[in-house]
Amino acid sequence: MLTRRSFVALSGAALAAPALAQGTASRVLKFIPQADLTVLDPIWTTAYVTRNHGLAVFDTLYGTDASYAAQPQMVAGHVVEDDGKLWRMTLRPGLTFHDGTPVLARDCVASINRWAKRDPMGQTLMAYTDELSAPDDRTIQFRLKKPFPLLPDALGKVGSPICAIMPERLAKTDAFTQVTEMVGSGPFRFKADERMVGARVVYERFDKYVPREGGEPQWTSGPKRAFLDRVEWHVIPDQATAASAMQTGEMDWWEQPPSDLVPTLGSLKTSIKDPTGLIGCLRMNQLLPPFDNPAIRQVLLKVVDQTDFMQAVTGDDPKLRHVPAGFFCPGLPMASEAGLDVLTSKRDFDAAKKALTAAGYKGEKVVLMGASDFPSLKALSDVAADMLTRAGFNVDYQVMDWGSVVQRRAKRDPIAQGGWSIFCTFWAGLDQANPAVSAFLRGTGTSAPVGWPTSEKLETLRQEWLDAPDTAARKTLADALQKQAFADVPYLPLGQYFNQTSYKPSVTGVLDGVPVFWNVKKG
Repeated sequence: MLTRRSFVALSGAALAAPALAQGTASRVLKFIPQADLTVLDPIWTTAYVTRNHGLAVFDTLYGTDASYAAQPQMVAGHVVEDDGKLWRMTLRPGLTFHDGTPVLARDCVASINRWAKRDPMGQTLMAYTDELSAPDDRTIQFRLKKPFPLLPDALGKVGSPICAIMPERLAKTDAFTQVTEMVGSGPFRFKADERMVGARVVYERFDKYVPREGGEPQWTSGPKRAFLDRVEWHVIPDQATAASAMQTGEMDWWEQPPSDLVPTLGSLKTSIKDPTGLIGCLRMNQLLPPFDNPAIRQVLLKVVDQTDFMQAVTGDDPKLRHVPAGFFCPGLPMASEAGLDVLTSKRDFDAAKKALTAAGYKGEKVVLMGASDFPSLKALSDVAADMLTRAGFNVDYQVMDWGSVVQRRAKRDPIAQGGWSIFCTFWAGLDQANPAVSAFLRGTGTSAPVGWPTSEKLETLRQEWLDAPDTAARKTLADALQKQAFADVPYLPLGQYFNQTSYKPSVTGVLDGVPVFWNVKKG
């Protein structure tokens, strides 16, 4: 496999050449992703760049529409019997994997089982499930212990990891081992032979893909019509180079231009596609000192300033950020103000240093991982490094590419053996809409997502939320859960910002939500 070092320099000719060799320019889209695609398996990581790749290659049983509701996608529909405890889903006819084999129900069952081992909402679904089976080639059947109305929402969630449907032979891979062979049934095929690590990723239209009939495409729901023959991701870590490539027309679409460069993009269309925005998070490794101590995690609440973090990302435009933000996405039904005063009271570094000593901090090295090629995450990490140092921590700020952060954060090794203490990331607002989908609010220890917090109280409140009879009861429990989260501090919320995306006026059909390439045309 080629590497970035062996790839030619990112000149205009080099950027344009692959498309000219493969087809007419109007059917080839050149896209600048948020970061390099270092992990291909959309189950193995929660990184959004991998999720975006996964949505192109793999289809899902359900999709999410503009009202955040689940809609049938690979399934023609479902029936629910036995007072909500029996679900039968029927696959649409004509579904085919990229290797030419038909999509069968047993492929879906194996894929669901694998996904559910990694996804918090999938884990919950399986806890409600007595039996998941494939009675015939087109029927997927859930027998539940008790009703779980959120079942379609779980299978069609747009947040990472998505429930990507892959052939049974791949889906039987251990969920904690990466799948590297990309055989999906989505509208685009992954071109493994053209992948250049650190430089380029290529997708081609899958001519045997059958879009569902009727309706309009919204987010990840509706008919997925691929009008492009080829989509090329060009990885350009240097933001000035990326801006220049957009200005000169070498690139068509820039997923996440930094806010300070947007004014330089001239006639390009720039808009906010996801109204739920992105919520910054400072995630601590709670298996290792010092953040295995909740009292030390609580010290951070005395010094975190969400405005500082969001200003570092968005600049001086207040319309691009919202603070304070708690543990649930502002503007959505479960958003809570419970306990937010801990984030809005006066920041006090002297008090933090005293509290840190009182909590038993012994000067342990704190390895903060920062992403050099991801501007918004680099900005968060720079602010975090300063905050932690001023609060009295012994900070070892290690900057690496985002792909390396994604790989390393999965390791549980001690610091002396290449482990880590803390890193910054973002979750889409929709991924923090409620306790069911919020991965970082799980308190299940080593089975929780990276960071691995343990909290029986968080888990109990989450289960009560899932079992609540109505929205009012769920809202009360969300308030209680947020208060508990401020006590346990599974992570620090850093505020909400609204990401902009830019593309040529000749590029049309870009959907709201996450970056997808169906429905997109290039004039």
